[in-house]
Amino acid sequence: MAMSLFPPTRHSVLDALRGDDPGRRRAAQETLALAYLRPVQRYLAIRWRRSPDEASELAQEFFRAASERDLLVAYDGRRARLRTYLRLCIDAMVRNADAARRREKRGGGQLPVALESVAEVLEAPGGDSPEALFEQEWRRSVLSLAVDRTRSTLLARGKEPHWAVLEGFDLDPPGGERPSYAELGQRLGLSVTEVTNRLSFARRILRQQTLEVLRDLTQDETEFRQEARALLGVEP
Repeated sequence: MAMSLFPPTRHSVLDALRGDDPGRRRAAQETLALAYLRPVQRYLAIRWRRSPDEASELAQEFFRAASERDLLVAYDGRRARLRTYLRLCIDAMVRNADAARRREKRGGGQLPVALESVAEVLEAPGGDSPEALFEQEWRRSVLSLAVDRTRSTLLARGKEPHWAVLEGFDLDPPGGERPSYAELGQRLGLSVTEVTNRLSFARRILRQQTLEVLRDLTQDETEFRQEARALLGVEP
């Protein structure tokens, strides 16, 4: 049976976060953190010039606060994408923390330039803005989640060779260079036809899982299709 390019509509992470089911809320919080933790850490490091340890600690604090304060209940998908909303919340959190720190320093001399004013004009090395790097890291996180789900799906179906072919050809080829089908087949004890068939099947699973992750993380069908086109070049 052919796989549908776009998986059927189902409840998104946002639906679960706003719902009354504690189990679904916890699962949604975990999915959200998995998708956004690395982008948030990198954004904090670049946009706000935090050290790796500080960025990691602040990111963890942000997701704890988002969970405890139901931060996403106020999110309105008609006004902005979720990533934009999260970045604005992160900026507010950092500004509040910096303002509190400055208040503690009063009487001992003002900082010559407000930290947030400096951060407004800082850009990452190579000319990429912090916002663009946040987007890049988000896409990597989406693909990483999809890869993890693909591995679990294939192994659960007893298709270890399919995962081995996908991993060896697309994900982690030896030496960083893709082998030929014949070379990979020789290493795995498969014929060239077996390699290509298994690779095609595994890629379909990976594409399906990527779309399902996007479905989880988007507000509605329009946003989902926009993200699918941007990430995979897929047309509805």
